[in-house]
Amino acid sequence: MGAAVIIGAGDATGGAIARAFAAQGLSACVNRRARNADALETLAQSIRDAGHQARAFPADARIEEEMIALFDTVEAEVGPVEVAVFNIGANVNFPIRDMTTRVYSKVWEMACLSGFLMGREAARRMVPRGSGTILFTGATASLRGGKGFAAFSGAKAALRMLAQSMARELGPEGVHVAHVVIDGAIDTDFIRQRHPDFDAAKAKDLILSPEAIAANYVMLHNQPRSAWTHELDLRPWGETW
Repeated sequence: MGAAVIIGAGDATGGAIARAFAAQGLSACVNRRARNADALETLAQSIRDAGHQARAFPADARIEEEMIALFDTVEAEVGPVEVAVFNIGANVNFPIRDMTTRVYSKVWEMACLSGFLMGREAARRMVPRGSGTILFTGATASLRGGKGFAAFSGAKAALRMLAQSMARELGPEGVHVAHVVIDGAIDTDFIRQRHPDFDAAKAKDLILSPEAIAANYVMLHNQPRSAWTHELDLRPWGETW
């Protein structure tokens, strides 16, 4: 059985992506940091309860040795990695005069360095087989820097350039690399608690559904190589852009 590695598998988008690929017959290998190990195992168990395959792999995506070990273990114990998804957010808002080097560096490590490590390890295993899909979750900040988002937009823009570079290098090797711009609020507990009109907006389809996002990730993986998409933007129909 092939594996889908989901780096940054939380209870919303990442979890939905894991469930969607598991429903496609892949074993969902879900990842978050060790401090979230219990929640990660709960996600994996919910996928198994639905009749699909899943395993939890707690690890810090910022640490090279842990990412190498994760991919080695998946390949040895689960199966060949057919899909790798990078879904770490690191969305923070800080006025530039209050920004510390520690915050800026941490956001870059989470939203960009981790993406590089995942992408490199996935490519090392996919290229010899001449197939595979590597997907990166981007954001509005991938395209423009908003007020107070210097760290986040810088990291997400760098991740977008990483994806472009990888796509040009790996496409001729048979590996599909795509970057998905998520432009809008996603249906999560975080947004629900902070959006004053959440229920009304959701009823009007103005909030992104994690399941709808996940369906597009599966679509990208299933695209024939005669018509690959590199960049896909997803936003609610009423979102200003």
